[in-house]
Amino acid sequence: MPEHHSLDDPNAWIPYRYVPSKVAAIIFVVLFSLTTALHIFQLFKKRTWYFVPLIIGGLFESVGYIGRVLSSNDVWKLGPFIMQSLLLLVAPALFAASIYIILGRVILLVDGERYSLVRQRWLTVTFVCGDVLSFLVQSGGGGIQAMGTLSSMHTGEKLIVVGLALQLVFFGFFIIVAGLFHYRLVRDKPSRQISLNCFKRHSNTSDSRSLTATPPVDISTLPWKRHMYALYISSLLILVRSIFRIAEYVQGNNGYLLRHEVFIYLFDAVLMLAVMVLFNVVHPSEVTENYMKWKMQGAGEELRDTRESHMSERGQEQGEQKTAREWV
Repeated sequence: MPEHHSLDDPNAWIPYRYVPSKVAAIIFVVLFSLTTALHIFQLFKKRTWYFVPLIIGGLFESVGYIGRVLSSNDVWKLGPFIMQSLLLLVAPALFAASIYIILGRVILLVDGERYSLVRQRWLTVTFVCGDVLSFLVQSGGGGIQAMGTLSSMHTGEKLIVVGLALQLVFFGFFIIVAGLFHYRLVRDKPSRQISLNCFKRHSNTSDSRSLTATPPVDISTLPWKRHMYALYISSLLILVRSIFRIAEYVQGNNGYLLRHEVFIYLFDAVLMLAVMVLFNVVHPSEVTENYMKWKMQGAGEELRDTRESHMSERGQEQGEQKTAREWV
């Protein structure tokens, strides 16, 4: 049987500075599994395919805490340690990807691209690319740690800190973009009339009356605010978690945060579970459904206006023919 260092040896790299709680890990395996299962049901029922990253993140969380269950039986076994360390580390990056997409959907719903610091077509691409970069750097750090040597552990920690810092920068900028969009939109208090008529911009009719036929709809009747607030709350939770993780890795393997298991549950497990449950309750399918409803209404009005225009032109043509016959 190999000889191991003491769990509180300050001069050695130790996978765990404590024996992980099996009960706590099992509780969060069950909780993350339940909320993820509900998200899968909502995904197929509402066809919100852009929420797949969040579901994958939920699966990562569940499997990650299974790793902690296994580690409770043998704290020196590197397989379960690396499994929980890597999966719990990168799961929030997948949550972030879905959050970025939600803002893009809200902008479409209120036809508010003019209020966004980043154009809607580039918003999701920009932040998801930053998220992917952060994900890859963190995964790379975890992969290097999987080599199991002392030098690889230290190198992996440094890479993970860089990945977390990137996530923090992009997420901070995202919150600024979201808040500025919200402020500009509320200050301007626009009508939905312009958005509905956007489906008519390429119509052949030049009758200006068709552009005022649609009664204006105030954006206060749309459910965009509750989704923005859900976005703010989830973003704040992920930010707090990322700051905690950076502090954890900066302190090192023998740091205060890594020596006390309670912190990973308070500042990671609970916060990430709250993000998933929040989106179970305030599901973004409501944004998509309302957007499709307005889009169909706008398309229907365009078709009606086109028919009326054709009927008017046909009546005018018949009148001209009748006048010509009478003249003859």
